[in-house]
Amino acid sequence: MKYTFLLLLAGLATACGRDTPPETKTVAPAATPAPPTNPDQVSISPAQAKAAGIETGSFAWKNMTSDVQANGSIDVPPQNQASISAVMGGYVQSVAVLPGQQVSRGGTVAVLRHPDYLKLQQDYLQSKARVTFLRQELTRQQTLDAEDVGAKRKLQQAQSDYQSEQAILRATAGQLRMLGIGMTQLDRGVISPTVPLVSPIGGYVKSVNINPGQFVDPQAVLVEVVDRSDLHLELKVFERDIVRVKKGQRILFKIPSRGSNEDLTARVFLVGKAFNDDARTVSVHAHLEPERDDVLPGQYVAAHIQTAGARQRTLPEDAVIQAGEFSYIFAQAATGGHTFQRYKVKTGPAENGDVAVTLLEQLPDTMRLVRHGAYFLDAELKKGMDAEE
Repeated sequence: MKYTFLLLLAGLATACGRDTPPETKTVAPAATPAPPTNPDQVSISPAQAKAAGIETGSFAWKNMTSDVQANGSIDVPPQNQASISAVMGGYVQSVAVLPGQQVSRGGTVAVLRHPDYLKLQQDYLQSKARVTFLRQELTRQQTLDAEDVGAKRKLQQAQSDYQSEQAILRATAGQLRMLGIGMTQLDRGVISPTVPLVSPIGGYVKSVNINPGQFVDPQAVLVEVVDRSDLHLELKVFERDIVRVKKGQRILFKIPSRGSNEDLTARVFLVGKAFNDDARTVSVHAHLEPERDDVLPGQYVAAHIQTAGARQRTLPEDAVIQAGEFSYIFAQAATGGHTFQRYKVKTGPAENGDVAVTLLEQLPDTMRLVRHGAYFLDAELKKGMDAEE
C-alpha cells in the first residue's frame, strides 16, 4: 500500500512538470541600416541594383559638335520664282491653269484680249508697208543723185524718213513680241484679237489671281509660278552666333507642320554679310541634302547648325537626370557597395544617344559613375526625402 502511494505521487509530479510552459528564447531583431546622413546619397540593396540594371563605368571622351539654333523657312532663289503680269492692260478671256498645276517654260497660263492689241498690230503692218515705200523712194533718189539730176536735199530727206520709219517698225515689233504675238503670222497679214500670257519659267503654279472677264492692268500680279528644283533653307541667325557659322557646316532641322520629329539635313552654302535692320540677324542659306519633293516653299523650320566640334566628357542620355537649369549624375560613394552619391552637372550637345557633361563639382577620375539606372536611383532618393518629411 505504501509502495502504491509513492507511485501515485511520482505520477502527479510528472504530470505537473508537463503542464509547465517551455521556456521561450528571445531573439534580438536585426539592426536596420541607418539611412545616409548626406541628402545627396541613396543606398539600395543588391537585389534592387540587379533589378534596376545599375551599370557603372567612367566618362567617354568624344568629339561633340555644338549647335547654333536658328529659325527660318523653306525658300527658293529669286530666279526660281516668277510673278506673271500683263505687259498691256486687257480683259481675261480664259484661264489655263490652277494652283498646284505644273506648267512648262513658255506655257500659256491665260489669254487676254483688248482693242489696243489690234491697234498695235495695225500700226506694225502700216509701218512695215511705209518702210517698203520709203526704201523704194530712197533707191530712186540715190539713182537720181548718181546721175546728178536730183537734189541733194531730197536724197537726205528720203534717207531720214526711211531710217525713222525703220525705228518705228522695230519698236512696234518689240512691243508685239513682249505681248507674245507671233510675228510670222502677222507678217502674213493675220491679226490676232488675243494675246497669250506665258510663264517665263517651268515649275508649279503657286497662285492664280484672275478669272475670265476681269480687267487687269500691268501693275497686278496675275499668276505666280515656283520652280522647286532648287529648294533651300533661309535661316535667321542672331548677331551673337553668326561668327560660329561657316560655309559647309551641317544643319539638322525639323518642320513642325509635318507633325513629325524626323530630322532633315542641309548644308550651309552662303552666309550673309549684312544685318537685317530690325531683328539684328544675318541670313544663312543652305541646300537640302538630299533634295526632297515632300517639302513646300514657305514652310517654317526650326534648325540646329552644327558648328566645330570639341573633345568633351560624355555619358549616355539615361545616365543624366534633367532638372531645369542644372542636371545630375550618380556615382558610387567612397564607402563602396550599393551607396551612390548625386553630383550636379551641366549638359551640352547630344549626339547618337550620348550627351556632353560639364562637371560643376569636384569628382575624382577614379570614381565609378552610374551609366545606366540613374532614374531608378533618383526615384529612390526622392522617396527617401519624402519619408523624412
